Amino acid sequence: MGPGEEWVNSASQEGQQGFLDSEPLREADEDNVSEVNLNNSVMTEEEREEIQQELAKLEDEMSTLRQVLASKEKQHADLKQKLGITPLSELRNNFSRSWQDMQSSVAYKKTSETLSTAGQKTSAAFSTLGSTLSRKLGDMRNSPSFKSFEEKVETTVSSIKTKVGGSGPGGSFEEVLNSAAKASSQDTPTNNLVDAPERPC
Repeated sequence: MGPGEEWVNSASQEGQQGFLDSEPLREADEDNVSEVNLNNSVMTEEEREEIQQELAKLEDEMSTLRQVLASKEKQHADLKQKLGITPLSELRNNFSRSWQDMQSSVAYKKTSETLSTAGQKTSAAFSTLGSTLSRKLGDMRNSPSFKSFEEKVETTVSSIKTKVGGSGPGGSFEEVLNSAAKASSQDTPTNNLVDAPERPC
């Protein structure tokens, strides 16, 4: 029976106390635990030396491979420099390649199709909204209340024209609006400034 097994047996005999209630480890116990071989196999000195030699050989090979890799990387960089390939151009090429890869992906194609469909539906909705608004405004203009308002405006404008010195009939609502727009454009503030010295006070 090894030192580790003795501790397990003694712990199982004292198991009624539990692991937390057991006595703390003593120095002798720590030495016994450090001597326990976890592989459960005893290694001879020859095996140990052989493994150490193999380990040293692997470390030498790894060092050689690192040196070869560094040499190849330098050669790679020199060739790129001779071809005029800069890190910026490489980055641009990588970005371009990534963008092309992304555009050819299924997810991108589905997303662009969905957005295209959504755009078409939105365009159709705005078109429908515009035609509906046009129709409603046309209906409103043809409504009796709007016609009544139009007649009142025409009557008022014709009476004002008559009082101010107009001789002809009032005309339609559109003609009155056009004549009012012409009159207001002739009386702009810049025209008033230019015409001001010619007017009598």
